[in-house]
Amino acid sequence: MSLLSWRPAQRKGVSGNQRSAREAPSPDSPPRDPVWPGGTVGGRRPGILMTCANPNCRSGWLQLWGSRATVFEGGWCCSEACTVKRVQTALAREMDGCGSATETHRHRIPLGLAMLEQGWITEADLRKALLAQRSAGTGKLGWWLKQQRSANEGLVTRALGLQWGCPVLGMEHHKPDGLTALVPRFFVDAFGALPLRVAAGRILYLGFEDRLDPALALAIERIAGLRVESGLVEESQFRPAHTRMLEAGFPPSELTEAATEPALAVALAAALERAGAVEARLARVHDCLWMRIWLRPQTGPVPELDSVVDLIGMAAAH
Repeated sequence: MSLLSWRPAQRKGVSGNQRSAREAPSPDSPPRDPVWPGGTVGGRRPGILMTCANPNCRSGWLQLWGSRATVFEGGWCCSEACTVKRVQTALAREMDGCGSATETHRHRIPLGLAMLEQGWITEADLRKALLAQRSAGTGKLGWWLKQQRSANEGLVTRALGLQWGCPVLGMEHHKPDGLTALVPRFFVDAFGALPLRVAAGRILYLGFEDRLDPALALAIERIAGLRVESGLVEESQFRPAHTRMLEAGFPPSELTEAATEPALAVALAAALERAGAVEARLARVHDCLWMRIWLRPQTGPVPELDSVVDLIGMAAAH
């Protein structure tokens, strides 16, 4: 599979931070002066008297009149070999500890007890829902509470928010076409994520239906340079909005697999070289590696669809 035959990723399968709304800066406060990806390298554009970012570069520490444009994670690479070394180092950083711990979240208080404590349901309501759930052998407790009309959708979502320590987010003025360039379609589909809006040019509100994904949110922060605030959205609003977003246009993306991590690093570095990346960043999302390539400098918080390319890689060894 060619890494440069950029095709929309259609494969299905495969967390966000959990900062509370109290910790989020006000969207009305003046934004800091962000430097969008691809703008400069060390304060200068590549081309004159550039230093190779590979600390083990053997071609000399300073390059005159370099014509290469390949930049990775803010560092200019003087040769293909140096690009490979830089990507190998980043890949090893991301895969360090991968698989050593199970990425699970255990709530301190079960949903039913949380709702009972808030006075949203009675003990009889909880016993009835638990009995129905046990008898059927399927279904989440919140679904059974809604089925027996002990609680409405809003209360169940608020209780889930209490469990996760996150706000319930609204869908006002949601425009999926203006946000699809922030996250690959593959992640929106596979992880049930829904970019909602960008506030003050620096905060991305990311919605989920019933559980947060901190790993995905952290990766978006690192790739996009935006602070991500995660929250839950009521099911009746989330599902149609999520469907609309999946139907919108996304940046081109490519799925690739390699037998080993070194082979994957070589493949990713080759893509950077061929694309002539003005910037590229790498982050891990669960078992996936997400590399975003900028083909030209970004001028705002959301890149243009045709200015970025996403590579989603996996090493068979993991």
